[in-house]
Amino acid sequence: MESEALIWGDKLTQRGLSFFGFHGALPEERNLGQKFLVDVDAWMDLKAAGKSDHLSDTVSCRHICPMFGLSIAKEILEGSPHILVESVAQKIAVTTLTNHNQISAVRVKVKKPHVAVRGPVDYLGVEIFRRRSDLSE
Repeated sequence: MESEALIWGDKLTQRGLSFFGFHGALPEERNLGQKFLVDVDAWMDLKAAGKSDHLSDTVSCRHICPMFGLSIAKEILEGSPHILVESVAQKIAVTTLTNHNQISAVRVKVKKPHVAVRGPVDYLGVEIFRRRSDLSE
């Protein structure tokens, strides 16, 4: 029941965040780097913000997206290399939940649009969903 409420509840969304990083299992990915696309959904109660029209009643998107240089995703994607995009997504999700107590769950998609595979593909990537309760595991 909790997950249904989260899926149908209020959420902040960010789509198509673009970063250049050095993540990947192949040496070329870690040496040359590549473009990554990130989408983030953050579930939280937005009733107070809707009624008050005050920024203090919500989580400012500037803390997660790349505006003003205060980005969780930016710091992680442009930071220390990871071998797996699963690890990158996990770090974005955990950091978002840890830094913002108002957020009850987060969905993070990390996409690699320029992958070395044969055939037509828009991107390869991962999508993870984490709840606040997952932090204690």
